[in-house]
Amino acid sequence: MGRPSKPYAVLAQEKKSHRTKAEMDARKKGEAAFATGETLKEKPETRQNLIAHKEFLRLKKILMSINKWDAIYENVINRYCLLYAECFEFEGKREQFFQDLRSLDADRENLIDSGMSVSAFYKLKNQIQKNIIDLDKQVQAKRKMLMDIEKENIMTIASALRNVPKKEETPTNPLLEVLKGG
Repeated sequence: MGRPSKPYAVLAQEKKSHRTKAEMDARKKGEAAFATGETLKEKPETRQNLIAHKEFLRLKKILMSINKWDAIYENVINRYCLLYAECFEFEGKREQFFQDLRSLDADRENLIDSGMSVSAFYKLKNQIQKNIIDLDKQVQAKRKMLMDIEKENIMTIASALRNVPKKEETPTNPLLEVLKGG
């Protein structure tokens, strides 16, 4: 699969392209058609979740600085913030189960001495380990969703670099180069 086309702004800044003026105008109009001109709004469910709200405010600051704070991205950004919050909460639950497992191991002798059978102890330990694994799977799935959104919305270095113009070459005069002996 080939590299995606560069946006009009990048092509215009590079000042070199094989595209005709008509193609460039069509691209500019086409890209402008995808911008609504309306500002992105935070959904109530994002605002109510403290973690999602903080992430929304962080993204707002960043995306406003690159002129990507448009209503066309509203659902994606709100969904991203909610997924981020869910991921954060699952990581907290996983950490709590891990601490419970450590506590259980530390109290092994006391639990067995107080009447818990060895098999019941290991069943409990096994159940906690399964819960940790299940939570980890859920965290990994949410992280993948977050990464997919980040890739699509210039939120990763690789996706942002695709939109950065290459270094502009300084125009040289061939006649001047010949006269200089270059």
